[in-house]
Amino acid sequence: MLQVESVIKGYAIAASDGQIGAVSDVLFDDQTWKVRWLVIDTGTWLPGRKILLHPSAIGHADHERRELPVTMTKAQIEGGPSIFVDQPVSRQMELHLYDYYCWDAGWGDSYFAASPHGIAAPFTAPPVSGGATVHEAVGEEPDDDESPHLDSITAVTGYHIEATDGKIGHVEDFLVDDAEWGIRYLIIDTKNWWPGQHVLISPYAVRKISWPNHQIELAVTREQIKASPPWKPLDMIGQAYEERLRTYEKRLHKHYGWPGYGWF
Repeated sequence: MLQVESVIKGYAIAASDGQIGAVSDVLFDDQTWKVRWLVIDTGTWLPGRKILLHPSAIGHADHERRELPVTMTKAQIEGGPSIFVDQPVSRQMELHLYDYYCWDAGWGDSYFAASPHGIAAPFTAPPVSGGATVHEAVGEEPDDDESPHLDSITAVTGYHIEATDGKIGHVEDFLVDDAEWGIRYLIIDTKNWWPGQHVLISPYAVRKISWPNHQIELAVTREQIKASPPWKPLDMIGQAYEERLRTYEKRLHKHYGWPGYGWF
């Protein structure tokens, strides 16, 4: 089921023996657009630490209760590798987490990595620390061998969006598949260019992310965007939501010539 990422933030995380905190951020792979980690704010339970949960540990979301169950105890989580709040997420840190919890680093297929068309992956993102990094601050890019290709959705929200022939707006939110845990669309607010409108852009259209400029470059034109099927989220509320959404997605992908996501 597709969920607006800003709605997922704040969802409680329920271990098998009690709640441990709430989702504060989502980290995704900038090459496959898969969600790799949920960042959990544990409040006063584990002060000074941040908890990273892998999607494979998350059960079926309870959207009425705004809760995500995990297949671990509080003691297992507390005894896991220590990650301090201001510490960047490195490849080595990820490997420690995979080993300790016996999580599968290759869990889940990407819509995009499996596509014969491929997507234009962004270029070497800085290590994620929950805010601006040293690399971002000075306009540098880290060595590719050191970069885990992780990006914070919180950090990318607000980035300017550049079509091939000019700016169209900024990233307002993301639509995330909470079963496959992949980013399916960026929600773009076009108010400074096309007042009163929002559009959906698939990662298929992303050509590059420019960290120093806080900008995402697309491989589509302004004309293509204006001619795309209008995105009216209120039309997707209520019964038959998923059927209406899939009908809309088919129209959207046909308009841009994007591949489908396996079911169309």
